[in-house]
Amino acid sequence: MRGWFYILMTALFMVLGFALAPEPAMAESGPPAAPGAIHLPMRLVAESATPAAGGPVTLAIVATPDKGWHGYWKNGGDAGLPTEAHWTLPKGVTASELRYPVPGRLKIAGLMNYVYERPFALLVDLRLPGGLAKGTALPVTVKLDYLVCTDTICVPESQTLSTRLTVGDGAVDPATRAEFDRWRAALPRPLGGDGVIETKGKAVRIAVPLPASVAVKDAYFFPDRSGVIDHAADQMMSRQGDRLILAIPAAAVSTAGPVSGVLSIGEGKGLSFAARPGAIARAGAGADTGFGAVVLAFLGAVLGGLLLNIMPCVFPILSLKALSLAKGGGDERHARAEALAYTAGVVLVCVGLGVVLLALRAGGQSAGWAFQLQDPRVIGVLLLLVAAIAFNLAGLFELPTPAFAGRSGAMGSFATGALAAFVATPCSGPFMAGALGAALVLPAAAALAVFAGLGIGIALPFIAIGFIPALRRRLPKPGMWMVRLRHILSVPMFLTALALAWILGQEAGVTGMTLGLAAALIASLGFWWTGLRQHGGKGRAGWPAIAALVLAVAILVTVKPAAAVAKASADTAFTEAGLEDLRKQNRPVFAYFTADWCLSCKVNEAAAIERTSVREAFERNKVAVLVGDWTDGDPVLGRFIERHNRAGVPLYLYYAPGAKEPQVLPQVLTPSMLERLGA
Repeated sequence: MRGWFYILMTALFMVLGFALAPEPAMAESGPPAAPGAIHLPMRLVAESATPAAGGPVTLAIVATPDKGWHGYWKNGGDAGLPTEAHWTLPKGVTASELRYPVPGRLKIAGLMNYVYERPFALLVDLRLPGGLAKGTALPVTVKLDYLVCTDTICVPESQTLSTRLTVGDGAVDPATRAEFDRWRAALPRPLGGDGVIETKGKAVRIAVPLPASVAVKDAYFFPDRSGVIDHAADQMMSRQGDRLILAIPAAAVSTAGPVSGVLSIGEGKGLSFAARPGAIARAGAGADTGFGAVVLAFLGAVLGGLLLNIMPCVFPILSLKALSLAKGGGDERHARAEALAYTAGVVLVCVGLGVVLLALRAGGQSAGWAFQLQDPRVIGVLLLLVAAIAFNLAGLFELPTPAFAGRSGAMGSFATGALAAFVATPCSGPFMAGALGAALVLPAAAALAVFAGLGIGIALPFIAIGFIPALRRRLPKPGMWMVRLRHILSVPMFLTALALAWILGQEAGVTGMTLGLAAALIASLGFWWTGLRQHGGKGRAGWPAIAALVLAVAILVTVKPAAAVAKASADTAFTEAGLEDLRKQNRPVFAYFTADWCLSCKVNEAAAIERTSVREAFERNKVAVLVGDWTDGDPVLGRFIERHNRAGVPLYLYYAPGAKEPQVLPQVLTPSMLERLGA
């Protein structure tokens, strides 16, 4: 009851105030009333005092709430009202709708208000008619009716602001430009793609197209109109690949239809988008997530894990662990215990990696299986680990602990299984891609079952040897041939180390690969020294290896990814000066404007722009590529985009040699479309 009373009194004050308030006197860019009579003083600022005929000019209505007072967004929420602007403009001049910055939230007496408690600016674009002579005076007046409130009282206010423009060359003072850049940065950025809204009973779900790599903090949806959601209710966020899903209780009196609004993704950062009515599939959209699909994915993971055992990174460990049972004799209980311990180690690591992977994706990161290998430092650690295994198999030194390969005991088997699973992550085999891809869209419990299936598949051969006496009896008897086999099995491990060094070079460049190989060399010298001490029967033989490993890891910590450098060398950052230089050289130019939060941008880049055939065609036709990254809302890029009649990204422009104006390409690109450019 208290909430409805608040709404009723607010509306009553608004109606009475606007009906009875006297018409205020006109002011030059400021409020007319005496100090203290206005709680939300405003001023009108023009970006250019001398706008060019036929072009636009942006005005800012700059508002500064008194301490303890607040103004409202275009949708005030449960109890607020938007600002109404009534313009008096010269003939032929038109004004756009007000553009609002990303609002804040203020909850009072259980009511959610969308407000501004600190200074803010509303932007509006005026369009001047062509043919106006320079020096023509353009008086501009706006009457603003709005509501301003504290936590306990609301007051309707009215101000009339005016300014005088003169037709000129459109010059902008640098200090004024900086102010407008700051105000533009506070506006939500157009997402460039439609979302979907689904209302079922008392629940609303909204799917927003947003790449999984975009970090989102305290996501909140501000709808442009009431009657869609319960403004005061909590909003639950989840991720489904490249979609962000919001689950919100519906409004008490819900109205169907499309909705637009702003998605807040962090402090002062927001994305504007529209959502059309439709169905939103649950997790695993487009795939059967029933019991049959889970079983199929589980069996695929088991088979994929089983086939991993023949990969060079796993087979040597499995072989020597299996042969350790031959050394241990035919004790049935001992064999089963080792098999179970080995399986536990494998499954625990696979499930643990699955938990971390699902947590990263839930947090908005675009991660897949072997996600840890995206960090070159992890590649370096794996390089050291595989090199240690290879040198151990080659006989350079002996491990003093039951970590793997011939060491018996439950703890040794568990550690061996964990090692086998971790070393297997760089490897991939048949059936794995489909099974693990399905795991990423299944519910969490089902997904972890699939990861466990991968571990069971890796452990299956050892399980079979441990639980089937006939298989153990077929194992060859121990002898000197086992030493030769160990030496032979070191070869695939050395090849694995070589492959890891290559991957390190791909991720961290030549410098990173050199540091990785240097670390491996230092570790190898430590292993060799340890081996000499072991063969000489000296105590504390492992200290040289430990010291060398510490130094090697310290070197690997300094390795940095080189991906950003590679990208910068492939594409040139867009600047208007750079564009003009290329056009003066009479070169064809393809300029595209993108953002990390723009899903349609990323789709076009993957499906068309970054295709090898397109790159080759650009090189063949001498087409220069310029990339404008608008992720952070760069106001310079924003003004350039606006000049091409676009509110946001994606924007694709082709400048043919000698052409005065660029060709604006469609927002959906194809490789063939780009390959023809410059031909």
